[in-house]
Amino acid sequence: MKSFIFAAIMAPFVLSACDQQQSTLSSARQVDAATAALVNSEPIYISDVELEAAAQGKIEPGEAFGPEHPDFQQVLDELIDQRLLSQEALRRGLDQSTPARRRLEAARERILGNILVENLVANEVTDSAIDAMYAEQVRLQQLDDEVRLRHILLETEDEANEVLGLLEGGADFTQLAFDRSDDIRTRLDGGSFGWVAPNEMIEPFPTEIGDTETGSLGGPFESEQGWHVIKIDERRTRPPKTKEEMRPEIITFLTFTEISEILRDLRADANIQQRGLATAPLEAPETPAEEPAQ
Repeated sequence: MKSFIFAAIMAPFVLSACDQQQSTLSSARQVDAATAALVNSEPIYISDVELEAAAQGKIEPGEAFGPEHPDFQQVLDELIDQRLLSQEALRRGLDQSTPARRRLEAARERILGNILVENLVANEVTDSAIDAMYAEQVRLQQLDDEVRLRHILLETEDEANEVLGLLEGGADFTQLAFDRSDDIRTRLDGGSFGWVAPNEMIEPFPTEIGDTETGSLGGPFESEQGWHVIKIDERRTRPPKTKEEMRPEIITFLTFTEISEILRDLRADANIQQRGLATAPLEAPETPAEEPAQ
């Protein structure tokens, strides 16, 4: 969780607290190698500083973050100030009000949810799962090859069959496209579309292109424009992203997939009642004496 407290209220206290924090830090290192500081005898661990640095985007999750890092002291100072504020809130009894208890419980639920997500990532989003997802993505990218495509557009199936027969008999595709094609955009260029991605074209072009070998004729087939005879002059494959480039996207996808699956199962097994949607009346919890009934 990023330390939003600092931006709002902590700046005036940083300089005045430096000497005390340096002294505390020195004491902590003598007590325990895993302890970054003691704040009124309460420890702040190096692992806590590492988690906060990752939350702030200063390091990648799991990356080592020790006292030798140039940002370590800054992050530790923020945690020390945050701990001091927390201790003062407890001293004043601010955690005892009903709204405070509810907010603390909500924060606890969020943290536990985050811990569950981290557990899912650690156990399910493995290198083998990432490798399998990457292989599938590469396969799908390769299905989306680009082709250099030409076509002749005709009004009827009989005309298309006639043109196909002429081409198979050795007629020149460029000349027939100029003489017979109804597509005024391509006929002057020998019927050429140039380089196109088949999956971005209207149906049934993707299927017909996929069924036509490079250098061969395809069709005739009908689209919303009319009847087509096609020729695939060349194919080329756009290079896929590397695994390292795709790794963050794959991890995000796998994580959300795991969360969605576990939430689906939990909702199926849970007894959830919502006001206005419940099939049975909601049972009101016992109301503390100091709080009026809602």
